Amino acid sequence: MNLIPVDIDSIRLGRPLPFHLVDKSGVLLARKSFVVESREVLQEYAERDGGLFIDGVDAEALQRAYLEQLQAMLLEDAPLGEIAEAKLRPESLLARQTVDTPDADWYDLQVQASLLLRETQAASFSERLAHLHEAIGQQLRRNPDGALLALVQLSSADTRMYSATHGMLVSVMCGLASREVLGWPAPVEDLLRKAALTMNVSMTDLQDQLANQWHAPSDEQRDSIHAHAASSEATLTRLGVNDSTWLGAVRDHHARSPGLLRAKPPAQRLARLIHRADMLAAKLAPRASRSPLAPAVAIQACYFDESNQVDEAGAALIKAIGIYPPGSFVKLANHELAVVVRRSTNTATPRVAAVVNRSGLPIAEPAMRDTRQAEFRIMASIPRRQVKVQLPLERLLPLTLPQASDRLG
Repeated sequence: MNLIPVDIDSIRLGRPLPFHLVDKSGVLLARKSFVVESREVLQEYAERDGGLFIDGVDAEALQRAYLEQLQAMLLEDAPLGEIAEAKLRPESLLARQTVDTPDADWYDLQVQASLLLRETQAASFSERLAHLHEAIGQQLRRNPDGALLALVQLSSADTRMYSATHGMLVSVMCGLASREVLGWPAPVEDLLRKAALTMNVSMTDLQDQLANQWHAPSDEQRDSIHAHAASSEATLTRLGVNDSTWLGAVRDHHARSPGLLRAKPPAQRLARLIHRADMLAAKLAPRASRSPLAPAVAIQACYFDESNQVDEAGAALIKAIGIYPPGSFVKLANHELAVVVRRSTNTATPRVAAVVNRSGLPIAEPAMRDTRQAEFRIMASIPRRQVKVQLPLERLLPLTLPQASDRLG
């Protein structure tokens, strides 16, 4: 038995244990699913038997329990000091979960990103960023449609971790445009995605606050918004980032600089692509004070630059993610409502799954539709609020795989 020590603070009270709890000799202290009601019980176990341990095979369950604890603290608006003091599992578990897992839990990645962008005093920032960046990159390589669907869905469904989700979505969109359309080398794509992920590192708290407040930004908030690009560059420099292209892309990601990408210096080339993806992702996401734009409307705004000319960066993004990106909703010619699950070579005819029938009733099992057929032609892009069904990612993500999306009705 490969025993891994467990800190008391990583075990959630009043919830069934997700693993067997043992002592240093492997003797069972509490079975999986046992509900620990008080910290005193755990303290007694730890003091009596030389600490608390789990079998190494339960490491993923420990990871999930820890992330659930952090997510609960975030959603309860716990002070950042308390969140920072939550005990981390061993670094080897962090690496195992974020790098080696074939099917990432996007809710977990969302929490990890939110914590990373908040806890910028942590000495492990660079390592944790590298783990998160690689975890997202693996999903982007394995299932790009699934990555887009997950992040578009998370962005449109909840604003409580808006800043982190927004950064992840921009990073994924830029990565796809860089790789699939612009043909930029892999090291450039890596820098681009890291810059997109960290572009708002100096205003994560403020960005989440703005997404959830009903009134317009105050003068103080507007000053912070205007200064955040330079502030994020300074924060990253303090945290040990020394790549001038990365830093320059973050500094200039709000610059209004239309024109050909190849005519720009490297940092500004990345900054322009981030700028357009940042704008597009923001239009797709809701705020407390406004509803999101329908994806097709948001994409049209991204397609034209500040001079109302076709924007090269915007066009590359649209070609990469499609007019109707995975995770967005559409109305079909037969009056069904469907969720887009997979891009196609024709950006106007993605693979979709019907979730609401023509009578307005939920469909028990999403039904694949071929939008190339007249009956299932896409008539309009619609906002999520018009789709009155709950669609957990666990049900939608399998539909993004080729074998599922090829079984068309």
